[in-house]
Amino acid sequence: MIAFVSGPVAALAPDAAVVEVGGIGMAVQCTPGTLAGLRVGEETKLATSLVVREDSLTLYGFADDDERQIFELLQTASGVGPRLAQAMLAVHAPDALRVAVSSGDEKALTAVPGIGKKGAQKLMLELKDRLGEPVGTGTHSAHQGVGTAATAGWRDQLHAALIGLGYATREADEAVSAVAPQAEAALAGGTEPPVPQLLRAALQTLNRAR
Repeated sequence: MIAFVSGPVAALAPDAAVVEVGGIGMAVQCTPGTLAGLRVGEETKLATSLVVREDSLTLYGFADDDERQIFELLQTASGVGPRLAQAMLAVHAPDALRVAVSSGDEKALTAVPGIGKKGAQKLMLELKDRLGEPVGTGTHSAHQGVGTAATAGWRDQLHAALIGLGYATREADEAVSAVAPQAEAALAGGTEPPVPQLLRAALQTLNRAR
């Protein structure tokens, strides 16, 4: 198992990063929240999980070990593959998922693209005793740089993240507009718009619009 990758970021895409490790570019699938804290040319360290299939080897990257553990535990539920597990972590931090499952918060789970009402009920039943108690690590706070997206381009990052999660361009445009006041408030206060938090707010607006 590849436990982590460490090195300069060589390239970024809406759903992945390329990290140079010993002269080799490692493609790592990441959530939008994790990608928001990465910069091309800057050093990073990502906890990773290698998913092996007959026709592929895919490396998934996370802000910290807790995220990776939840990613792997989510896949112990029937019908949950790595893509859906990653989508769940894109919408909710690990502790938020623990709370949602333990408290039976069906609405929180259906906010994840690809999970309907029946699927949420099934997941809560199967995962109730597997995710453990909230550990209080916060939202992606362990990864240096996460949540400090550059002021210029927060709209593009947020839009690309929503498209990467499967939303239509029109839906992504509307969600970005809906959370623009939050970003503008951050700018007015002299801080950079926090893309991971904006993403969660945007997903909430999309879920309400369904």
